[in-house]
Amino acid sequence: MKTLRMVSTAALLAALAVPAAVPTAAHAQDAGGRAPAPAAAQRTATGVLLPRPTGASPVGRSTLHLVDASRQDLWVPERPRELMVDVYYPARGAAGRPAPYADPREALLLVRAAGGTDPDAAARLGATRTHSTTDAVPERGRHPLLLLSPGFGAPRFTLTTLAEDLASRGYVTAVVDHAHESSGTRFPGNRILTCVACDKAQTWEDMHKATVNRGQDLSFVLDRLTGPRPAWRHASTIDRRRVGATGHSIGGAAAASLMAQDGRVLAGINMDGSFGDPIPADGLGGRPFMMFGADETHGSNGPDPTWQAAWKNLGGWKRWLTVTGSHHYTFSDMPVVFDQLGLPYPDTPPTIPADRAVTVTRDYTAAFFDLHLRHRPQPLLDGPTPAHPEVLFLQPDAGR
Repeated sequence: MKTLRMVSTAALLAALAVPAAVPTAAHAQDAGGRAPAPAAAQRTATGVLLPRPTGASPVGRSTLHLVDASRQDLWVPERPRELMVDVYYPARGAAGRPAPYADPREALLLVRAAGGTDPDAAARLGATRTHSTTDAVPERGRHPLLLLSPGFGAPRFTLTTLAEDLASRGYVTAVVDHAHESSGTRFPGNRILTCVACDKAQTWEDMHKATVNRGQDLSFVLDRLTGPRPAWRHASTIDRRRVGATGHSIGGAAAASLMAQDGRVLAGINMDGSFGDPIPADGLGGRPFMMFGADETHGSNGPDPTWQAAWKNLGGWKRWLTVTGSHHYTFSDMPVVFDQLGLPYPDTPPTIPADRAVTVTRDYTAAFFDLHLRHRPQPLLDGPTPAHPEVLFLQPDAGR
């Protein structure tokens, strides 16, 4: 992969970023800075079937464009930092227009980045609909807030199945697209911003800066959702005393970086990401944190030393879980997308089925936040269970 060849450990590289094909999307723009539109087949294609949320509540979705005028963009310094945010939330009803999964141009760029060659694949991805209703009336009451960040090179919609499920279980869930860090994201003005960062990030220090920067992004989103003049019209439904964060790959590392920067975030999960911003030597103030990854790369004897270092520095409640037969993409929507569109995995495919990957990711993520933000006992987190035999509980200090 062009972006991080200077990082010596291949597994670290995989954990930090979307694999080799993705950065090519940074060059998939026309002269006007807009991505080419997919074929007319988009209008009649049958979309990918996403797994339904498992909670009791219907799900609504709002989309926000946020600009932090106080910060320069890390990758394009002449621009202020911009973010696109999908806010999923428990709704009173499911009536209304289903929210789209991705803009057709975003879908095209992701399929190209993933090495897809079938001309219908992008049309199908662009035709996909979520299980959320656009701007539905929110459920009454106040709900915990979760901040989600996707992998490096991945758009925010690759965390849709997790975000919808958490919302159906009663969480307001904000999924963030970080400008210039995805294969392609639509911003206002019909702009498609592609992965400038995939070309510019060349060293581990670059990824450290990127991780810290994402933590700052998430803190800014928290400000804009819970501050005195919130950006979301339904912000009164957020319980600002119960905030958590998680993410995939660098997005998971950003959750830890956010917690180190911002004491308002009470609990976090890193899903298969190297800790580009190391856990401080004095930990995260005793706040609970879970490391949840692929066993091959993030087992106790895996090639990523940042997990061992993080484990030693974490204090208070902590868990180190890995999933056998999994892949770096297991903790996102990509297994579902890859299977249904026939896209190739960038290296050895996982043996865990896509639907099982979704179930495991959803169940353990929800259990963690239910325990620490709602104080509901969660036996699932006490140790191995026959219902989830692929999930391993590691205790490096005491052996496996």
